[in-house]
Amino acid sequence: MSDEAVISSDLAVVGAGAGGLYAALSAAAAGASVVLVSATPLAQTASYWAQGGIAAALAVEDSVDRHLADTEAAGRDLVRRSAAQVLAREAPARVHDLEALGVRFDADRRGVLALGLEGGHSVRRVVHAGGSATGRRVVRQLSALAVDEPLIEVLEGARASSAWLLDGRCTGVVLEDGRAIHARASILATGGAAALWSRTTNPPGSLGIGMSIAHAAGAELADLEFLQFHPTAVIGIPGREGFLVTEAIRGEGATLHGPDGERFVEELAPRDEVARAIAALLDATGASSVGLDMRAVDPALFPNVVTALQEAGLDPTTQRIPVSPASHYMMGGVVTDLHGRSSVPGLYAVGETACTGLHGANRLASNSLSECFVYGARAARAGLDEPDRAAGAGAAAATVPTTTTPATPLRRPARATQEALWRDAGIVRTRAGLERLLGDPHPLARMIAACALRREESRGAHQRTDFPAVDPALDHRHTVIGSDEQPHPSRWS
Repeated sequence: MSDEAVISSDLAVVGAGAGGLYAALSAAAAGASVVLVSATPLAQTASYWAQGGIAAALAVEDSVDRHLADTEAAGRDLVRRSAAQVLAREAPARVHDLEALGVRFDADRRGVLALGLEGGHSVRRVVHAGGSATGRRVVRQLSALAVDEPLIEVLEGARASSAWLLDGRCTGVVLEDGRAIHARASILATGGAAALWSRTTNPPGSLGIGMSIAHAAGAELADLEFLQFHPTAVIGIPGREGFLVTEAIRGEGATLHGPDGERFVEELAPRDEVARAIAALLDATGASSVGLDMRAVDPALFPNVVTALQEAGLDPTTQRIPVSPASHYMMGGVVTDLHGRSSVPGLYAVGETACTGLHGANRLASNSLSECFVYGARAARAGLDEPDRAAGAGAAAATVPTTTTPATPLRRPARATQEALWRDAGIVRTRAGLERLLGDPHPLARMIAACALRREESRGAHQRTDFPAVDPALDHRHTVIGSDEQPHPSRWS
């Protein structure tokens, strides 16, 4: 590989969603150089479509301890307390940092932030921008700042194919087009894997790319059995299939109704409970959807949701919206410490790519964007403490792989794999289905099945018909899977 094909920087950041952008900007603010790799044009990532907000203890009646307690309750005795403490403690400061960067959050005429209520929260603590356009507003602003930052080089339309390893250390990343980035630390922020399931709220690129790259480099993954299904995704409407209707709308009074027109669930219960209740009702009645009634909600609060539905021929101000669960968010990912470090030196992961143990068995609503900013900043700071990239640069350049053909797991999975995951690793799982999934050609699908088989209980987003109860012996036991694809339980402090 020629010297021209090697780009040198302090940090390589793969993924330009909320976590990647914030990590890159945090590093640049510290005077470091960054190469930001984005498979799509900026502001078209999964974070862009995030309708939820940013959870932070900002209200007078709220506190760090209360946010922590709600996170742990939603996570069903699997939350890593130290990770949740970090999030609850640092999220308010990150919200203020975003305001300083020019993000305008919804507020009243006096400038007091308008805090929303979402499922699993005991108090209003969710910051929004443009109602349900939080992801769009935040990512758009951070993208503009990244483009204008001289210390950040943005590579749009570029895709990472592998980590660049030298003597057991990650010294950068290799791109599909033959270029490589040499850096003291590499941060994977490529999002989750919910698009591996056939029915999803996620964009097509959410295929676990970062998880696959990290695992191929020798990093451990964990908790892949925990995939959150969002309860209210539009169904049966061409052009809007899987469109997520934020639960913030339920926080403002929207209700869910069965085929008989009656309410059947506490709308602001944690997501796993609501999704299971909907799935059970659909199974019992044979219906394909339940009705989300948001006619009593002020449409001005959620303009992008209302507009999208109206463009699809649905008027939420006059009719109920057909919804059912869809795959939404993976709690598992690359095992990291509280600074984003994976088990491979020099390789980091943040956001939905990572698994700090923060979300446990069921993510508390709107903790995901908070996680991106809190842990994105932490990973950037820690990455700059890695050995200087100049050390051993000559030796590293000589070891760049000469072929960069992407491995199979980085390509889009076959439709059969997506349908198999929906059938065999859906809201409710069976042993027979999971064992069948072990034979799938996609490595991540097999590892998801292996982790789900290893956890012989029902907890949060993981429900098994053959083990319908929670096993207290598995409290705070995470399912870790290494290069041998054989999962084992691990307790994290």
